[in-house]
Amino acid sequence: MKTRDDMTRDNAAIARTLNEALPYLRRYADAIVVIKLGGHAMGSDAGMASFARDVVLMRTVGINPVIVHGGGPMINELLSRLGVTSNFVRGKRVTDADTMRVVEMVLAGEVNKRIVQAINTAGGRAVGVTGKDADMITCTQTDPDLGFVGTPDHVDPRLLHNLFRDEMIPVIAPIGTGAEDETYNINGDTAAGAIAAALNADRLLLLTDVAGVKDGSGEVVTALSAAQVRALTTDGTIAGGMIPKTETALSALEGGVRAVVILDGRVPNAVLLELFTEHGAGSLIRLD
Repeated sequence: MKTRDDMTRDNAAIARTLNEALPYLRRYADAIVVIKLGGHAMGSDAGMASFARDVVLMRTVGINPVIVHGGGPMINELLSRLGVTSNFVRGKRVTDADTMRVVEMVLAGEVNKRIVQAINTAGGRAVGVTGKDADMITCTQTDPDLGFVGTPDHVDPRLLHNLFRDEMIPVIAPIGTGAEDETYNINGDTAAGAIAAALNADRLLLLTDVAGVKDGSGEVVTALSAAQVRALTTDGTIAGGMIPKTETALSALEGGVRAVVILDGRVPNAVLLELFTEHGAGSLIRLD
């Protein structure tokens, strides 16, 4: 059993934490923060529950969080179980009609509702949608060789603003509609960047399975300008799977997002550490 002295020390520690966080809470009052939750970053049920609690806390202190999720590993698993063979062009999966049906089933169903349920269990009010709902995301075909893979050409944020007014937390599966009512699969990072730009979001947080953008010595760079990102890409320091994420970051910044952060979604409370501590988490990218 805790003594009175123990409780006094605990209360003092809580008070110090709140005092340290207060300027950051004020900074983000009414802010819109778009979070891209990758398939690998979803992790275990315990990790999902922890993430959900963080999102509910954000909503409680006046932030408008928007979750955009991927689901690649889950899609791969179901395709394998169904015996659907994937073809690849230049290393990218061709999304034919059969594959697209599986993609929509997994993203709009299993994955989306798992996140919604986790947030609601944590005390929030989450609503799961796709980019097809209310014609939120309209697309053009990215590459005919890739089939039903789309690139957003317009994002209508009105549905999201309506959800904000009702203090709801949108959870969005990256699926959009084409000009001929086709259904397109959208890269999750790309969808998150386009949504963040349409909302003029204060932050776009790209949760992944690496600590952030690294320099030539392998150390995480905590703050970069757009010019520095381009230079590190040109000299080959930024390479491989980090290139699409930094390209998304630059596109979002040019579209009006104030800052983008690439961070490790497996770290407990990563989102809160980024928003509510002085040192933040991961790599923060701004235009200048």
